[in-house]
Amino acid sequence: MSGLGQELGVAIVTGLLQGCVYALVALGIVLVFRASGVFNFAQAEFGTTGLFAAYAALTLWGWSYPVAFVFGLAVAVAMGLLTERLVVHPLRNSSRVTVLVGTAGVALAAIGLQFWQFNDTLIMTMPRINDAFFLVPVLGAPVTVQQLITLGVLVVASISLAIFFKSPSGLTIQAAQQEPTAAELVGISVRRVSMLTWGMAALLGGLAGILSGPNLTFTAGFLSFGAGRALLPGFMAAVLAGMRSMPGAVAGGLTVGVVEQMGTLSMMLEIPGARAMFLFGFLLIVLLFKPNGIFVPKGATA
Repeated sequence: MSGLGQELGVAIVTGLLQGCVYALVALGIVLVFRASGVFNFAQAEFGTTGLFAAYAALTLWGWSYPVAFVFGLAVAVAMGLLTERLVVHPLRNSSRVTVLVGTAGVALAAIGLQFWQFNDTLIMTMPRINDAFFLVPVLGAPVTVQQLITLGVLVVASISLAIFFKSPSGLTIQAAQQEPTAAELVGISVRRVSMLTWGMAALLGGLAGILSGPNLTFTAGFLSFGAGRALLPGFMAAVLAGMRSMPGAVAGGLTVGVVEQMGTLSMMLEIPGARAMFLFGFLLIVLLFKPNGIFVPKGATA
């Protein structure tokens, strides 16, 4: 394989693996938007907070990895539920912009808390579940077992969500979103549905944070604007999914990951900000020609 072909292959493999994290974030964003019409800017901080909690439990308190992992997810879910009760629910009759600002405030508060509690250690490293890695045959792309675990979690999460939204509980979420008054009349608690939705979204964010943290050193705001930087790519993936399609969010996350990596090719090294240019250029083209998203199957409900 030629040098350019191999480089392109490495970029695609790397982009797909990084896209798994974007897809997990995008799934949470789409889930909340479908259920409540809210643009959740705290989604990435659910993941970062869960990562910090898992790090503290594992590194500072000496807990085992499985227990620390579950603890991090529990903290992320608790943050999601508190966000719904203390911010989203009180603002339920406000404009979408007001609720959006409220979720952004939650993210900023979480980042401030992270700086406060971990100010003595500005750069942290979360141990990997497995340190092994290998090279993809022919392409030569390096792949770690940690990345494969993230891919496996994304597959399981996608299948689980597809099954869930065909179940009675999943149908109640759709009913509460489309006709909240009618849903209340037939005995569906819109408040409980909202809590369930935010808890699930926070769980997805927690998985994204805890699984991607070991791949990089991390600081406060890791998934929002730190080394992880998954919030904006996650929103881009959600836009590609029309903010409604769960399979589209997964496809969008993987696509965003690959497009972003195109900016790392050697021919692009002389162009400042090539990765961001590719990403925003691609999104602009999509919005111009397919403003409703490119991964929105006709009649898709999950």
